[in-house]
Order: sequence, then structure tokens, then C-alpha cells
Amino acid sequence: MTDTHSDVSTVSVTIDGVEIQAEAGELLIDAAERTGTYIPRFCYHSRMKPVGMCRMCLVEVDTGRGPALQPSCMIPVAEGMVVDTESDATKKAQDGVLEFLLINHPLDCPVCDKGGECPLQDQTMAYGPGESRFVEEKRHFEKPLPISDTVYLDRERCILCDRCTRFADDVAGDTLIHFMDRGNNTQVNTFPDEPFASYFSGNTVQICPVGALTAKPYRFKARPWDLEETVSTAWTDSVGSRVTVQSSRNRVVRLLGVDSDAVNWGWLSDKERFGFEALNADARLTSPLVRGGSDEDLTPTGWATALSRITEALADIDPARVGVVGGARLTNESQYAWTKLAKGVIGTDNVDAQLGDGLPAEVVLGLPRATIADACRPGGTVILLGPDPKEDLGALFLRLRHAVVNDGTTLIELTPARTGLSPIAAHSLHPKPGEVGQLAHALVAARGGTSIEAAGVSAGAIADAAKAISGPVTVVLGRASTAESADAVVDAALALGSIDRVGFLSALRRGNVHGALDAGMAPGLLPGRRTLTDAGPVVDAWGSVPAASGMDTAAMLSAAAGGSLDVLVLLGADPLADFPDRDLAQRALAEVGTVIAIETLANASTTGYADVVLPAAAPTESAGTFTNLEGRVSVSAQKVTPPGTARADWQIAAEIADRLGGDLGVDSVESIRAEMAAVSDVHAALTEEALAADPVDGVLLSGGSVPPPTASESLAPTNDAYSLRLVATRRMYDNGTMVQACPASAGLAAAVQVRLHPSDFAKLGVEAGTLVKIVSGKGELMAPIAVDPGVPMGSAVVPANAPDANANRLIDVTTPVTDVRVERA
Repeated sequence: MTDTHSDVSTVSVTIDGVEIQAEAGELLIDAAERTGTYIPRFCYHSRMKPVGMCRMCLVEVDTGRGPALQPSCMIPVAEGMVVDTESDATKKAQDGVLEFLLINHPLDCPVCDKGGECPLQDQTMAYGPGESRFVEEKRHFEKPLPISDTVYLDRERCILCDRCTRFADDVAGDTLIHFMDRGNNTQVNTFPDEPFASYFSGNTVQICPVGALTAKPYRFKARPWDLEETVSTAWTDSVGSRVTVQSSRNRVVRLLGVDSDAVNWGWLSDKERFGFEALNADARLTSPLVRGGSDEDLTPTGWATALSRITEALADIDPARVGVVGGARLTNESQYAWTKLAKGVIGTDNVDAQLGDGLPAEVVLGLPRATIADACRPGGTVILLGPDPKEDLGALFLRLRHAVVNDGTTLIELTPARTGLSPIAAHSLHPKPGEVGQLAHALVAARGGTSIEAAGVSAGAIADAAKAISGPVTVVLGRASTAESADAVVDAALALGSIDRVGFLSALRRGNVHGALDAGMAPGLLPGRRTLTDAGPVVDAWGSVPAASGMDTAAMLSAAAGGSLDVLVLLGADPLADFPDRDLAQRALAEVGTVIAIETLANASTTGYADVVLPAAAPTESAGTFTNLEGRVSVSAQKVTPPGTARADWQIAAEIADRLGGDLGVDSVESIRAEMAAVSDVHAALTEEALAADPVDGVLLSGGSVPPPTASESLAPTNDAYSLRLVATRRMYDNGTMVQACPASAGLAAAVQVRLHPSDFAKLGVEAGTLVKIVSGKGELMAPIAVDPGVPMGSAVVPANAPDANANRLIDVTTPVTDVRVERA
């Protein structure tokens, strides 16, 4: 019966003699499971379109014309429907399906990686015939077949459920794996010489209902009954995907995606899924290191000696001459502890969790916030003013792609080059580097009827894009290129903020960077999105806060290079690789008096310049919470113990404070959360009860904001006829420390390549594939040249932090844009 008192129409359905209420249009298999009746299945997956391939979910359905076997994954519920999942006909059908599936499926469960958690195993026991009448030889294939660097295929185990192929085609958009051949020879495989090179290939392993697809990092590492697990949060980017962390013998061996309706839907990028390998690396820091002199190497020492060196460097120092860079790697609790140490004990406001490639905190926290669900709302509009989500924020890319392809969301790109979403974007506007602010102003003007050309984009293209904006609007906001200053993006964001019903979803990329901003790890900020002039309960709890706003990363490095900074603390930061201007970072590290690094793995900055290195616990080795890009807080659980004498970051902060004569007043992550809730209106909802009430979706924080900056139109200087404007974009796999420490991803970072618009080749007199020299006022690098129609004319796109050729060698952060010359090598 239809419920006239609800926004959702319901119908009455009888399942196995019990009447239930189901939502109109709901699939029978979902309605049955939601009300306690499990119908077996192989091909059906709740996050993909049903195809009715396996027929395992056949049940008897009577819609008034008599009972008939029908696939429950393809049948929407209807008023008065009667379903029998236990009838003789249903059991006979399920028995037959399983017998046919086992005709060619090898019975090698003891050696199969899926053994013990295999739906085919379980359903054969529960619904199968118990014996086989098939005595002929089963089919055989070469095994295993490495279809990518991380995924192995055992074709004889495949039951042709179509899950992997549907995920690749429909969810990820990477049509790299398909059914091939016909009849008894049908198999899943990749095209010749085209591996399954998808950023999301690990998802097919997780959703495979048999052992046909296995992951190299986990293959033959453990059995399900050997594993201990806990629900936690992925840490490699700011999406905050929910995961299950599984360990064996105090070692993390696998991460699986958890279906969080608010965040990742169970999907993970391979970088998130296999990132745990870096935490098991032999190169993990396990004890403190100190450097005896400028020419000496780092040598292991005890905690007492290392902490004494730090105390000596920080005691009686002018707070303005101390800087703290990094912190996005830390949990919320550790971020709060380090902020309290820096701003409440040491007294410096030179604290910045962003390494010069993000956006001002007042922009991220001051503009109206949107959630992932807001961005993916059917019928809405998404304006991408930021990086390529496929390269930077994998799980967000999958959510946005689903919204555009399946739910009628309109996507408009304002990016300096093509992205992974360009093939499905309604409009792709690629402005000249440094001029996206002008393009945004023109887009807003076009909505009012005034069409003009801007940033190299035609007036017609801008007008067409403006007409497509409808419904609620979500701006996905971040830095698309590290070769441009943030000013143009800020200008564009403020212009788009004038659109009705607009919200902003941050696309800052670094792990827990949003938790860092909420904890006050930015110049001029305090926990709870408070400013120094509005300290409120923070100053009451801490006793004091800095009087004046401090420096961001670029300013700190400039001060260090000029001799105005005595101590630089690196909290999981590698300025040489990650800061956009390598020359400035190198001069700063060389000139600063003392460099203190808190790290899990050594990097170029620590090995080359750190005077004291303290080993920190990794995300799976310390408890805490994580704040994702929409402000949603979830648990980051401890699963294993840290190696050697590594400690949680908050414990390190508390110990340093104690040695400096201060007292952070905390002795556990729970006590830190309690203090955060007491001093911060934003964190007031972050109680132990709230976290326990929804361990999957977490707690969405709200309230508290800082005034956004005032609008000021950005203007990029005109480049000469012989120069190209540099665009430095991020890639999923680069030369980063964590990526290179993962065997699954270490070899996936592509070599540097400079991409140009076809029209620029004639001016340069070169051909695709030619090795060229890219020269700027800061430096140069060598790279082959490639054609890309998605690059704006007059621009050169180079990947950031590519192996042996980091684009930050070319960039000058003191200029709005970076102009380069491309010369024959």
C-alpha cells in the first residue's frame, strides 16, 4: 500500500510469508536483505547496475499471475508481490546454478587466496548440490596472469559474474578489462599489450566473488582466520575513505574499502589500498637520529639525547625565529598537541600545515562549505576549479563520475589542462595559467547576459557554460598547478561565490590537512577556526597565544634563507620535493640554524639537512581521528605497534613541552579530544559517544568560520612571444617518499614529459618525442615533448615531483606565474 504520509512511496510485499514495507522502485534483492532475508548472489553489487548474469538470485515471484522464477536483482518490488525464497523450485534453481558454475571451477580452495572468505565456497555449502556429476577434464589456462603491476588473474577460477568488467567500464571509466571469446572459451582478460593500468584496479580484487583476481601485495601473505581487523580511515589523501585495516602477527597485510554512504561507497584508489606497504618498509625510522656536525651523517641515539638537543635549540629563543612546517600527516589529536606546543608553549605563530601548494586558510574555512553528497546531488552543477580529482583524490573522482554519468549532474571545468573528468564534462574551459580569476568573473558576467572573451577562452564557450549552470552549485576548489600563485584561484573562488545556492568542497590534497586547519595549524588561526584576536576559551586553557600573525611556509623558508629563522621543525614534510620552489627550500634548509624532523620515513630534506630526527608512529600505529575534505571526522584506529621506539606525534609534543617547562595537560587521545571539545565550538560535537554511534560515516563538523578575504582581481603578467607559461600538475604516482616506499607503486611513477598544444609545435620547430630543455629563471630540466590538444595554447604542462625531474626546479614562488623557454637539447 502507498504511504501517503511519507515523502517516499512504499509498497507491501510478502517474503516467505512475512509482509514487509519496501520503497517503491527498490530492487527485490535489496528489500529482502534490508528486512532480514538474504538471497544468494554473485554478479549483483549494490553500487553497480544489475545485469542478471549469474542467476544465483532466482526466487519464485508471484505478481498476481502465478509464481515464476525471476532474478531478484532485476525485479523492482510491486504492491501485493508474493515472494518465496525457500520453495522447492527456488532451491532446485540455485542447486543447478552452482552445479554448472563448478563444472569448470577448480576445487583448489586450500591454495586459493580467496579460501575462507569466498562467496562461492559459502554458497556451495549452503545452497549447492553437495557433489558433482561432472567427470570430464576441466578447462585450464596459464596461471597466474599478471594483468597489471598489482593484479593477478587466474582465469580458470572466473565464474563470469561481470563484476570486474562492470566496475572498470561503469564506475572507473577505464575500459581495460573485458569478456573475450565465446561459449566454453569465454574468459576475462585485457587487450594484448594493454595492461589493466587503472588507478582503481584493486577494487576489482575486493569485489571478485571468487579467487580469479588477486592482489600481489596480499597474495599468499595470510589466511582470513589469521587476520585481526579494525575499521579505520585511509590517510594518503584528504577524502578520508573508510577502510578495514587487517593485520597478521603485528604487521598490516591488507586494506579493504568500507561502504560509507557519505564518503567512498567502498571504493579506494590503489594508492590508498596499497599504501600500507610503506609503513612496513625496511627503511622505517625506528630510533632517534642526531647529526654531530654539518659534515657528519645522522647517527642513531637515544630519546634522551635527541630531546636534549631539541630542548637546547628551543630554550630561551625568540618565538618569531621558530617555524613549524607540515602536520597534515598527523591525527587531529596530534595536530592539536603540536599547535598547543608551538603557539601556547613556544609562542610562535609560524605554523603551516600546507607546503605552499594549497590555499589560504581563510578561503578554505571562510567560504560556505559543501559535502560530497552536495556535490553529487542529482540535477546539480559541479564547477571544477582545482586539480584533477583522478590524479589527486581518487575516491572523490569515482563519486563525481557516478553523479555525472548516472544522476544528471552537470560538470563544468575551469582547469588549466584536461583532467580525468574531461570526457564527461558538459563544458571544459581551459584558461591561460594565472588567469582563471578573469575566466570566473566572465562566467559570472555571462549569467547576467554579458559575454566577453577571457583568459584565452572564447565568449561563446563562456556563454554556453554559463547557461548550463542550474540547480545548487558546488565548486570543487583547490590548486590545479603549483606553478601559479594561489591569488588567481582565490579571485576565481570569490567571483563564483556570488552564484545563488553555491557551496565549496575543498580539494586540498594532503592527508589530514583539513584537520590541521581546524586545529589551528595555519598563521593567525587557533583551534576551532578562531583567529588570534578572537582566542576566547583557547587562551583560557593555554594561558597565552601569539600576539601577531606569523608566517606561512613560503615566508618561513624565505626568512630561513635570509638568516632570520633559527629553528625549523618539519612535521612529516619534505620541502625539497614538495615545496613548489626547490631553490628556495634548499637555501632555507642550508642556512637555518637547526632543523628538527618528526618522520616515519627518511626523505631528502631529513637526510640532507636535519640535525635531529625523531621516529613517529604511522597512521595504523597510533589512535586518533581524521578530518576529511568536507569536515567529516572519522576514527583513525591503531592496529599494530610502532617499530622500534617510534612514538605517537602527540606524545612527542607533550614530552618536548614538558622539557621546555610547559605542560600540555594531556595523557591520552581521549583527553585531547575532551580539551578540543571544550575550547572549540567546531569540535564540540566530537564526543566519544558520537564517534561510537556512527563508526562508518563519522561525525560531520559544523559551525565556526573565519572571514573570507576581500575580492581583488588577479592579473598575470603578459609573457613574450618566445615563452610558454608553465603548468605543474600532480599525478597519482610520483617520486614522493611514501609512494617510492611501496613496492606496489614504486615503479608506477611515469617519467617526466612536457605537453604542449599542437599549435605551439610549429613555433618551436620540433616534433613529438624530441628531447628538449625547459629553462626558467630558476633552473632547467630535460624532458621529451608530447602533443596534447587539452593544453591551452602558449602553455607547457609538466608533472610535479616526477622522478629525477621535479618541476619545482623551474618555479619561482615570488611571481604569480612561471614562464619557461623550450629549447632543443
